[in-house]
Amino acid sequence: MKNFLTICIAALISATMFAAETEFLPISVYAADNSENFPEGAKAMIENKLTQLLTRNGIAGLDYMGQFVLTVTTTPLDKDIIAGPPMKISEKMEMNLYIVDAYAKTIFSSTSFTVRGLGETENKCYLNAISRMPLQTPQIAQFIQEGKEKIIGYYDHEGEALIKKAQYLAKQKKYDEALFRVALIPQQSKHYDAALAAGQAIYQQYINNECNVNLAAARQAWAAHQNANGAEAAGEFLAKILPDAACYGDAMALYKEIKGKVLDDWKFEMKQYQDGVDLEKQRIEAARAVGVAYGTHQPNKEVNIDFIRGY
Repeated sequence: MKNFLTICIAALISATMFAAETEFLPISVYAADNSENFPEGAKAMIENKLTQLLTRNGIAGLDYMGQFVLTVTTTPLDKDIIAGPPMKISEKMEMNLYIVDAYAKTIFSSTSFTVRGLGETENKCYLNAISRMPLQTPQIAQFIQEGKEKIIGYYDHEGEALIKKAQYLAKQKKYDEALFRVALIPQQSKHYDAALAAGQAIYQQYINNECNVNLAAARQAWAAHQNANGAEAAGEFLAKILPDAACYGDAMALYKEIKGKVLDDWKFEMKQYQDGVDLEKQRIEAARAVGVAYGTHQPNKEVNIDFIRGY
């Protein structure tokens, strides 16, 4: 896995930094740029504000699109023209926040409030109104809590089936997707411990498979050119093999064979774990990193949240 250690370390540091302040919840933020009264260029600003809203309320969500979504709609209420120079537009807007299950087209929680924007153009007025969205109030805290409870309730109800689905995917060697599915089950769910255990078992299968693939490639590279060039090519594959993979011993034997022939011409050492490092925690974060990478690289399918306009 490319840049494996970098991913693991980054994930571990990230988890440590936010552990005391936030809790993970599999929720995405989304701004529909085809919604009514949505000016050009506002999408990034709205999604940034929604991300801040989650963080300020103790939630670390997803940075890719998933099943559960925090979104907002706006409705203009009244508009005044303020004489200049320069002339400015003052507009009062109703903002409606929703946490939804985008797959089941169900609203988990909602709240609304009004803000007033001010700007020299309609777009600037709208963006100014977005900038004034409140992020941390008792009303919003209640809205977040209600949505969070509904999401956790979903995983309490569906968690066992999701774990079985992940195990089935692993049998098909779809390890990335399997780890993605179990990684979504939040710690607050009653199925979290089972998901963690299943994820670790699947992760072991994953690194065993990766080991077999990379060891075979390393042997082929070395067999083709038993010299410094072949050693370098083999080393690129051996570097991807983790110490707790089932074939690590065989990989080490190949390493010693190559090292014995090319000697100092090969500046390579097999990967080893450091003493005193919390390996279990690293494995948990590494397994999660594989799942997150899978989710992040899925095609960004447009989420249709038009159903909320009927409420």
